[in-house]
Amino acid sequence: MKFRRKSKQDNGINLTPLIDVVFLLLIFFMVTTTFTKETRLLITLPEANGEPAEETAQTLELLVNAEGNYAVNGQNLINREIKTIMAALQDASGGNVEMPLIITADAQASHQAVVIAMDAAGQLGFSRLNIATQQTQEQ
Repeated sequence: MKFRRKSKQDNGINLTPLIDVVFLLLIFFMVTTTFTKETRLLITLPEANGEPAEETAQTLELLVNAEGNYAVNGQNLINREIKTIMAALQDASGGNVEMPLIITADAQASHQAVVIAMDAAGQLGFSRLNIATQQTQEQ
């Protein structure tokens, strides 16, 4: 009597469909990923003991007083909102975001007021930002 041999079944896992799924997921994530451009302000902090920096012909000056009120090129702003600061900077610069901006803050001004001023400049696209300091008085 002749018996048929049972074929031995392969107990391994077929990796081809698994690799296909991994590649499809990789392509899906590559296509759906959004790349955002993070905006950062380049801040030039002058030395307090150094020589005064030369002023260029056209600069914007944003003043922050001790109470947190703002002024652009000597003109006081009507309120402290960031939209007002942005509108005043836009008008004063004429849309030129390459113009140097000097932020002059009172020593007693809150950190929040200065950060709001820097944020307004950053949202408009100003990248040449300077923070004015006063030279120390040696005694």
